[in-house]
Amino acid sequence: MGGRNSTESAEDAGRVDPYGGKRKLALDVVELHKAYGEKRVHRGVSFRVYEGEILGLFGGSGSGKSVVLRSLIGLERPDEGQILFEGKDLTQLTERELMPYRTRISYVFQNGALFDSLTVEENLSYPLEEHTALSPGQIHKKVQEMLVTIDMPGSNDLLPAELSGGMQKRAGLARAIILEPKVILFDEPTAGLDPINTKRLLENIKKLKKTGITGVFVTHDIPSAFEIADRIAILHEGRIKVCDTVDNIKESKDPLVRSFISEAIIHHH
Repeated sequence: MGGRNSTESAEDAGRVDPYGGKRKLALDVVELHKAYGEKRVHRGVSFRVYEGEILGLFGGSGSGKSVVLRSLIGLERPDEGQILFEGKDLTQLTERELMPYRTRISYVFQNGALFDSLTVEENLSYPLEEHTALSPGQIHKKVQEMLVTIDMPGSNDLLPAELSGGMQKRAGLARAIILEPKVILFDEPTAGLDPINTKRLLENIKKLKKTGITGVFVTHDIPSAFEIADRIAILHEGRIKVCDTVDNIKESKDPLVRSFISEAIIHHH
């Protein structure tokens, strides 16, 4: 067994408990494999996310970061592997059985994914009308609170087309979290935003973080991930090759980590 340690540590990088048993496991991803025809995207992706932490997920273009996120809510089906959440393996559930889990694992789409024909208030009310027994008055109150949280009070009657790109993303974030999901999946949330709107969105996510949200943050925007995430996992050649705290990642001498960070910093400046 002596010779296996280095690869073992790479394969198990995402599975070591950094909190020494002090935090509960929110999501356990075990050995995901995924291929599209000849192209093998995932070759045994494994990582864990603990309650109250945000895990940043880095990877080059085409490394399958978004495929990981889509797999976590059943929009993609892995060829092999397990996704364990609340005692269930989500990969084994039918579309119908997945429905209740999609209210507890929420997806923040890159473009906000708002319904074009509905106002901001109607967009935010929709999940509450569909999945809760709240009265119209309670729903309105919750929407109002959420609009204050994302710095968009008074935007109730605006249509998505009347919002800036940054506001669309913040409204999409609000809709994704209004049911108070257990895990939030962020797919490139800052993509296409100018620095000011990026900062505002990150401030909103930090506010949520103080409330104890759990999330997976997929991004090319490494400075943003450093601000938001507790740990960073790097997806490379179909596996999680590195998973460590933000501080350790920043200090790392690992050539793979350095190549990511130096490239990101060059692009950022």
